Amino acid sequence: MSNVQNVADISVVIPTYNRCVLLKRAISSALNQTIRSKKIIVVDNGSTDKTYEMISSLFPQITYIYENRRGVSIARNKGIKNCHSSWIAFLDSDDVWEPQKLEKQLFFTNNINKKFRLIHTNEIWYKNDKFQNQSRKHQKSGGDIFQKSLEFCCISPSSAFIKKEVFDDYGFFDESLEVCEDYDMWIRITAKEEVGFLDKPFVKKYGGHDDQLSKKYWGMDRFRIKSLEKNLKNNWFTSEQKKIVLKILIKKLFIISNGAKKRNNEEIYKKYSEKFNYWLLELDKYKNE
Repeated sequence: MSNVQNVADISVVIPTYNRCVLLKRAISSALNQTIRSKKIIVVDNGSTDKTYEMISSLFPQITYIYENRRGVSIARNKGIKNCHSSWIAFLDSDDVWEPQKLEKQLFFTNNINKKFRLIHTNEIWYKNDKFQNQSRKHQKSGGDIFQKSLEFCCISPSSAFIKKEVFDDYGFFDESLEVCEDYDMWIRITAKEEVGFLDKPFVKKYGGHDDQLSKKYWGMDRFRIKSLEKNLKNNWFTSEQKKIVLKILIKKLFIISNGAKKRNNEEIYKKYSEKFNYWLLELDKYKNE
């Protein structure tokens, strides 16, 4: 099945910011796939290190796009818009693919189940270069994962293999979200269709470094709340889905507001307790309809 000469109808998008050394490892894993992708695009989100010099000297075949520092959503969207392939695979600049990752996903869609337009894989986690066990709640799966996707991001961008037409149907990454833009994308997709899943870990995720966005922002659920509110107001969900979303949203709002109250943060407490009361009334109205 493997043939390194095969060129698949796949484009790879790698957003990056000041990760020259890690990026070199990520690009190498994309180039060392058992099938060749049509294009590998690095979207440099305003790096001030030697990213450009490294790519131009070591990987001249890579498409390099530089843009001002405006966030990972804009970087990913820029990459998508510069792809001319049927399939897009994302790779974060601190992650690594196993050599057969793209081949196995393409084989899955061509030979096992053609209905899935998003296929993801399992992954192995490392924190500060040490293996880290995943908790049960982070275990990956396929099929109808909409409800599971509401709790937290349950698809790693680096494992995602997506038909480009999906972005025509459901829109791009939300550029107003500083973080959790992937969470927002996945709930929009999983609300409409099932996803494919390969249980073998074809992705190595490396965490623990200081520039991780999850370290930069406190209370990540604030951004998930923003996503859920936006999609509710846009009537993105079915009637049954809306009921589930409201319950998850109210739970998240309670946790944020209660935490703020314990820390005597009156501004945050007021903001999120007001949201809590508003959406609680919406749920009550919805139940009585």
